[in-house]
Amino acid sequence: MNSYGKQFRITTFGESHGAGIGVVIDGCPAGLVIDEAFIQRELDRRKPGQSRITTQRREKDEFGVLSGIFEGKAQGTPIALMIWNEDQRSKDYSHIAGQFRPSHADYTYQAKYGVRDYRGGGRSSARETAARVAAGAIAKLVLAPIGVQIQAYVSQVGTLKLEKHYTELNLALAEENAVRCPDPVMAGQMFDYIDNVRKQGDSVGGVVTCVVTGVPVGWGEPVFDKLHAELGKAMLGINAVKGFEYGSGFAGTELHGSAHNDLFYTDEAGRVRTQTNYSGGIQGGISNGEDIYFRVAFKPVATIMQDQDSVNVQGEKVTVQGKGRHDPCVVPRAVPIVEAMAALVLADFYLRNKAVKV
Repeated sequence: MNSYGKQFRITTFGESHGAGIGVVIDGCPAGLVIDEAFIQRELDRRKPGQSRITTQRREKDEFGVLSGIFEGKAQGTPIALMIWNEDQRSKDYSHIAGQFRPSHADYTYQAKYGVRDYRGGGRSSARETAARVAAGAIAKLVLAPIGVQIQAYVSQVGTLKLEKHYTELNLALAEENAVRCPDPVMAGQMFDYIDNVRKQGDSVGGVVTCVVTGVPVGWGEPVFDKLHAELGKAMLGINAVKGFEYGSGFAGTELHGSAHNDLFYTDEAGRVRTQTNYSGGIQGGISNGEDIYFRVAFKPVATIMQDQDSVNVQGEKVTVQGKGRHDPCVVPRAVPIVEAMAALVLADFYLRNKAVKV
């Protein structure tokens, strides 16, 4: 399945070491002003080579418009965006052409299809997420006029956890450091942690927290297309993601219902609000007007610069040598990917909700 969404639908294509990657977006409202500079800024946040704690693959990730945009506006027809690959080093992967890298998709792709593109993981590579970020930027442009804002940040790297609640932080500071953590002191510690792991030829995981403001009441489709279920599906579809929780998440299991329930009240503007927000802005699978917040857990990057035991396609024991250019920790570059996937989910529900209004 290479497509996602119903009213706002995307299909991505391309491989890590192919000619390029791209996305077709169907359902973008006609007349929407497409800020191409904004799309490029979003891609720049995800692109490789940003600092010494990210992969040193050099890709400009400059996109081109193939269709669907004319004189700066969406035409209501499919929008196609293309990003050409410029810095492939396929020879870095020739040694694993017949081997299965531990915790990669090599074995499962081979078992499922009988063939696989071993160059950087082919279609299973996180390089594909650049196409999602480009599409997510357009989704953000769809949401911006109604006041929906999406901000993600790194809240954990390895054992280093940012304990402050998002309401205690200036989330804008996340873009002012290489780790994308809004706490400058913790950001410095996280950077050093990742850099030390990199020097050891190893990798480390982390958590990205995302906060969405401005979503009105009523987005979400019971019973199977619940808003949190679709957000979970979107996040778990990102490379290296191992977990998703929204609102109080697993910590909520430690509370009694009397403490966990979000009590209602009516504010000065006559709006129904909740005194707390353990629900994470979603109740019964439908947005309730409060902030939506969730956390996404990323595993340590599977490729490390150390020798590891494995087997080859014949089932024989081999030693896999770590080569190539890889992130020692994926979470700094995952921040815009999490935001993009959230935007795609929300833009889809926004347009679906409009469709049922009379």
